[in-house]
Amino acid sequence: MPLSIRLTPRSQTRRPLARALVFGAALFALPIAIAYSTAPAFAITPAADDAIAEVVAPRVSPHDNREYRVLTLENGLNALLVSDPDADKAAASMNVRVGSAQDPEDLMGLAHFLEHMLFLGTEPYPEPDAYQRYISNHAGSHNAFTAQQDTNYFFDIAPDALPGALDRFSEFFLTPLFNADHLASERNIIHSEYMARIRDESRRENEVLNLFLNPDNPTTQFAVGSRETLANPPEGAANLRQRIIDFYHQHYDANVMNLTVVAPQSLDTLEELVATRFARIPDNGLSAPEIEAPLVEPQTLPLYLERQSLQDRRQINFYFPIPDPTDEYRTKPTQMLSHLLGDEGEGSLFAVLRDAGLADTLSTGLARGDGNEALFVVSVGLTPSGAERLDDIEATLFAAIDQIHQEGLEPWRYDEQKRLLEQAFRFQQHGAPVQEAMRLSMSLSRYPVEDVQYAAYRMDGPDLEREQMYLDALTPENLIRVYSAADIESDEISPWFNVAWRHITHTGVGTALPGLRLADPNPFIADDLTLQTGQDEAPGVLIETPHFTVWHMQDARFNTPSVEWRVSLQHPGINRSAEEAVLNRLLASWVNDSLNESLYPAWLAGQSFSAYPHARGITLSFSGWRDGQTPLIERALMQLQSADISEASFERVRYQLEREWRNAPQSALTSQASRLLGETLLTPQWSTDELLAASQRLTLHHLKDYRKRFLDALYVDGMAVGNLDAEQAREQAALIERTLRPRLERDDIDSFSLLAIGEGDDAVLRPDSRREETLVMRYLQGRNQSIEEQATLSVIGQWLETPFYQRLRTEEQLGYIVNAGYSPILEAPGVSLIVQSPDVRSDEVVAHMDAFLDEATARLDELTEEELATYRQAVYNQLRQRDTSLAGMATRYWQATALEEIRFDQRERLAEAVLDVSLEDLKDAWPALRAHQLDIRFDPGDDATPAADYRETLSPLPATATSR
Repeated sequence: MPLSIRLTPRSQTRRPLARALVFGAALFALPIAIAYSTAPAFAITPAADDAIAEVVAPRVSPHDNREYRVLTLENGLNALLVSDPDADKAAASMNVRVGSAQDPEDLMGLAHFLEHMLFLGTEPYPEPDAYQRYISNHAGSHNAFTAQQDTNYFFDIAPDALPGALDRFSEFFLTPLFNADHLASERNIIHSEYMARIRDESRRENEVLNLFLNPDNPTTQFAVGSRETLANPPEGAANLRQRIIDFYHQHYDANVMNLTVVAPQSLDTLEELVATRFARIPDNGLSAPEIEAPLVEPQTLPLYLERQSLQDRRQINFYFPIPDPTDEYRTKPTQMLSHLLGDEGEGSLFAVLRDAGLADTLSTGLARGDGNEALFVVSVGLTPSGAERLDDIEATLFAAIDQIHQEGLEPWRYDEQKRLLEQAFRFQQHGAPVQEAMRLSMSLSRYPVEDVQYAAYRMDGPDLEREQMYLDALTPENLIRVYSAADIESDEISPWFNVAWRHITHTGVGTALPGLRLADPNPFIADDLTLQTGQDEAPGVLIETPHFTVWHMQDARFNTPSVEWRVSLQHPGINRSAEEAVLNRLLASWVNDSLNESLYPAWLAGQSFSAYPHARGITLSFSGWRDGQTPLIERALMQLQSADISEASFERVRYQLEREWRNAPQSALTSQASRLLGETLLTPQWSTDELLAASQRLTLHHLKDYRKRFLDALYVDGMAVGNLDAEQAREQAALIERTLRPRLERDDIDSFSLLAIGEGDDAVLRPDSRREETLVMRYLQGRNQSIEEQATLSVIGQWLETPFYQRLRTEEQLGYIVNAGYSPILEAPGVSLIVQSPDVRSDEVVAHMDAFLDEATARLDELTEEELATYRQAVYNQLRQRDTSLAGMATRYWQATALEEIRFDQRERLAEAVLDVSLEDLKDAWPALRAHQLDIRFDPGDDATPAADYRETLSPLPATATSR
C-alpha cells in the first residue's frame, strides 16, 4: 500500500498542473433533478433504518446520468452512493480525516503503520490475506494511502461480489485484529517502502524545506516510518501493538469518515449494503483534527537554500507562504495567480525565460496546504545557462508579479476562466469507478454535500479583495527560494533522505528580462458545443489507399463534443541506427517545443496537440472539442513541414533528451528492468547509452536533413474517434493527405521482431543502474503469440498473483514492491514476477522465487475446476471492462492498428478464449513457461549486461502454435 503524501506542488510537470487548475474536478451550476428518497423502498432491519439520519444530494453535470444519494448515518458517517447502471465494476473508498500529521513524536510513521495493519485480518475474516484474496478472485484491485491529514482505503471488484467485499472492508473499521504475528513483518514492509522512496526528488526537496519550516507544525515531521522510528517503545512503555490500537481508538471515528460507493446497483440496494454494515462504526464525538501552529515563522524569511539532487537536473522553486485557500473554492482567489504566472503563451514568464535560454519547464500551484496555511509555488526547470542566472530569473518573476498588480486582475480574465471551467464541467467525463470513489470520498470530507462534484469547477465571481491579498503575499520578503542541482556539496545532511543542503546568504540583485506581457483574450474558446447523436460500435475504414488509411468511429456515449485524432507518420529505417532513432525523437520533440507558445492558449481552451516518437516514425495526437480542431490540425502539419528549425530550439530539445538518458540509471528500478526487457526481446532497439552517444554526434544540419528525408517517404495511418460524423472526418483526413502527400505503402515500413527466450538457458541480464536497492524481475515467456496462449497465460498470471504477494511480501518480507501477473509484450504473452528489496541480495530473492515456483508446480496438480473457474471469470471480467473516457477508448483502438493483424475486437476475442481455458491447458503451458525464463537482476554496484549480446542468440517468437 503506497504512502501518498502531498509534499509537492500539485504539478511536477507543466501540463498536468495547468490542466488541474483550469479543468479540475469542479462544477457547472445547473439544477439537475436527482432521484432520492428519505426512506428506503425495501425492508431493512430497524437498526439499519434508524441509522439513516439524513438524505441529501449533490449538484452534478447536466450530462451525468448517474443517480446520487448522500446519507448521514446516525453515528455521523457520511456516505455518498452513486448508482451507475453502465459500470462494469463496483468500487468503494473510505476517507478517514486523520493522517501522518497526527503521528506522535516518538513514533513517526504510526498512521501509515496503522493503515498497513488494518489489511491483516479482522474478527470475522482473521486470515491475513482474506480481504486481498477475495478482491483478487473477483476481478478486483485494492490499495490505500496515508497523507498528512487523510488516510484513504479503496477497492474495486466485480459488481456481484460487492456485498462480500463490503463485508470484509467494513470490518477494518469495526473489528481489526492488529495481528501481532505480522507486526514485525509489516514494519519491515514499511521500511522497504521508505527505502524505495528515498531517492525521490520531491521528498528530498520537502525534507530540506521541513528543516526550516515551523517544527511545531506537525506536517513537517518524517511521515513514512522506518524500522528505527517504529521500533518497540522503551521497556515499561506500552508496546508497539498497543500504541497502534490506542492510535486507532483515539483517532478513528465515524464522524471523521466519509465513504463513497460507485456501482451499477440501484440506490436502494446500495443504501441497504452500506447502512447494514457501517452504522455500527463507533461514534465517539470526534472531529477532524485541526492544525493551529503556523507552517512558516515569518521572522525566518526570506530564506535561500540549495540542495543536492541525485538526477542531472537543475531546478529553482520559489515558495510563498499564504493562507490555505481551500475553503475559498467558490471564488478561487488564487486561480488567477496560477493562471497568469503559469501561462506559457507569447510574452509569458515562461516564454521569456525559455527564449533567453534559461528555462525549459515552468509550473505553478499550491503545496503543503494544512487547512490554515499553504505554499504558493513557482517551479522553474533550468538549462545550464539558467543555473548561472538565478537572480535574473528571480527578478523576472517579480517583474511578472508587478505586471499582474498593474493589469492582471481585470474582471474579463476571471470571466474567461469561469467560462472554461463551465465548459469542462458541462462535459465532464467520469473515470473508472475506483477513481471516482477515491475522488468523491476525498471531496466529501472537504466540501458541503452539494459541492462534492462541483467544488473544483465553481467560480461564483471574483473576490478582488482576496485576490489582491494573495497577490500581495508574493514579495521578496515573503520568499523561500530552493535551488537544486547535482553539483551542490555540503557537510549538512538531512536525517531521513540523506540530502546534502546548505543555507546561503543572498546578496545578489538580478536584472529582469524584457518582453513580458499578459495574455490577450483567448481566441480558441469553443462556441459550438452541440452533441451529435450518431453512434458506431467500432472504428470502420473511412479512406483506404495504398499510401493512406483512415479509420473513423462516431461516438456519443461519453456525452462530450470532443474528438480524438491520431495520425501515424511512418518512415522506413527509423531504428536501423542509433542516430536515426535519435533524429526521430528530436524531430518529434522539436515540433512540440516550437508550437508550445502559439498553441498554449488552444490547450487552455480544451484543445491539445502532441507529437510523440515510436519505432516506425511519429504520431501526431489531437484531442479536444470538435469545434476548432481543423485549424489546429492544419497549424501542426504546416509547422512540421515548413517551419524553420533554429539552432536554439535544436539545442534545447537535444539537451532535454540527453538529460533524460543521463538520468536513466537513477529512474525506478522496475522501470529500468522493464526497459531492459524490451530492449532484449523487441528488435530493433537501442539502449539509452547508445542513444546518448549518438545524440552527441548530431548537429542542426542532421535534423534538417532528416526532416526532409522523413517527409519525402511516408506511409500514413489515421484514426478519428469521437463526436463527429463521417463527412467531417473525411474533410479533415483530406487535409492531412493533401498536406503530407504520403508515397509509401504499408509493406515498405519495417516491422518489429519479437524474440523467443532460449529454452533452459536461465539467462540473467543486469541494468546499468545507480540505485541502492536490489531487484529481481523474472519473465516467463509463452510458447507463441496465438490467442489461445494469451488466454492461458493471462489465467496463470491471475492464479499466481495473490499467493506470490502473500508469500514473498507478507510472510517472507522480501520487500515493499512485490507482484506477479500477466505481462504481454505487444501480442507476445508472458508472466512477470517482481521483487524489489532494500536489503535482501538478489541471489536470496531468486532462491525464494524458485521455491515459490516449485511449490506452484505442486499446487497446479491440486487445482480444481471450481477454483479455475474463479480465475477464469476474474480475467474475463477485467477484459470486458468498459472504457471510461473517450481518450482511453481511442487509445485502445489506435494501438490495435500497430499490430500485424488489425482487429478492433481483439480484447473481446481474448475474453471469450479465456472462458475456454482448461486445467489441461494450464498444465501443458506451465513446464514450457518454466523452461523459457529470463531474469533481470540488480544488486548495488553491479556492472551492466548489454542486451545486444544476449539478443544475438535469440530467434523470432512463433506467431502460432508451432514448435520452437
